[in-house]
Amino acid sequence: MNLMQSWVGGANEPECDFPLNNLPYGVFDDGRGARMGVAIGDFVLDVGAVDHGQDPALFAAPEWNAVMAAGLEVWAALRARLTELLGDEAHRAAVAPHLVPLESASLLMPFVVSEYTDFYAAKNHAFNVGSMFRGPENALPPNWLSIPIGYNGRASSVVVSGTEVRRPWGQLKLPDAELPVFEPCRRFDLELEMGAIVGMPSQGMVSVAEADAMIFGYVLLNDWSARDIQAWEYQPLGPFQSKATATTISPWIVTAAALAPFRTATPERERELLPYLREPGPMLYDIDLEVALAPEGGAETVISRTNYSQMYYSAAQQLCHHTSSGCAMRTGDMLGSGTISGTTPDSRGSLLEISWGGKEPLELPGGATRSFLEDGDTLTLRGAAQGDGYRIGFGACSGKVLPAVPQPDWTKE
Repeated sequence: MNLMQSWVGGANEPECDFPLNNLPYGVFDDGRGARMGVAIGDFVLDVGAVDHGQDPALFAAPEWNAVMAAGLEVWAALRARLTELLGDEAHRAAVAPHLVPLESASLLMPFVVSEYTDFYAAKNHAFNVGSMFRGPENALPPNWLSIPIGYNGRASSVVVSGTEVRRPWGQLKLPDAELPVFEPCRRFDLELEMGAIVGMPSQGMVSVAEADAMIFGYVLLNDWSARDIQAWEYQPLGPFQSKATATTISPWIVTAAALAPFRTATPERERELLPYLREPGPMLYDIDLEVALAPEGGAETVISRTNYSQMYYSAAQQLCHHTSSGCAMRTGDMLGSGTISGTTPDSRGSLLEISWGGKEPLELPGGATRSFLEDGDTLTLRGAAQGDGYRIGFGACSGKVLPAVPQPDWTKE
């Protein structure tokens, strides 16, 4: 597919994240209250203020859940109408007054998160982490090549890009200590992920194809991780408080329709999957991803570049498996992909991997090093699918690390 031409300023530039081909959905506030919007070029369109051709009740609340729940026909009709309004010069006079410059808009949570599940579904990451703790010969758990492993997270932890993240307190056990202490996390980390957002709800098990059709769109996702707290708590039931601090998402939902030209296949299977998890066609997407780190008062440095196609399991497979017990899925459920790492050191999606557990600190320009995140660090995730003369971008997914709050008196001995 080639670039679709728009009359909106900036939308036809090759490096623009938001051409007419994209039309991602978000929520914004320019001082006149929160409204639903679509990003186009250098602007955001107030969708509820134009002739969008849909039931106005779908746009009454500043969140996209009602549109998501309306289903595939509404999704397609709305996208077609917005493409017409922003692509046909005949609509400029009616639509232009409802465009707000992105630079003057605050971007808010685009949807209400119903539930949040995080997976561990990129093989390179799983192999790297397993190698650190169990050696390469036992890196992958016995079930890993057969099942997308996940755990239920906290919907309340999901925040939008730009939200500051405070270093968490927790129980951690120092290497030479017999018992744990209650202290601020010393090994705070990022995780480069993608989030798949469930649009249509389900009852009972769905197929991989049905699961794919249920996904409304995707966001960038940083699943902040307290590695030392996790090391003490995760056996036998897995992560708990170590993953409950914050999960930052990008403010724009890039629809599955916009990403359709970038579909690509999951990798060749090392072990044949059970029939219910087999895919009827390409279910991943070719999306370039990067992580940048900026110390307090310092310049930003890109510390990792990888691609969403590195996943071993697609979001559709994750969603299918999630329903296999009969688990009902709701509009607004979000699935985290798990950390996305490539095969080279500069494509690893977490500092745990980049610094190899702290043994090989990352050197930043100017001589500073990082094994894990320090207070004042700002992490920014970016991603885009590259087309012919255009790109489908997600915008930035950023968060700054703040110091831990002082210890309350009642927690002291």
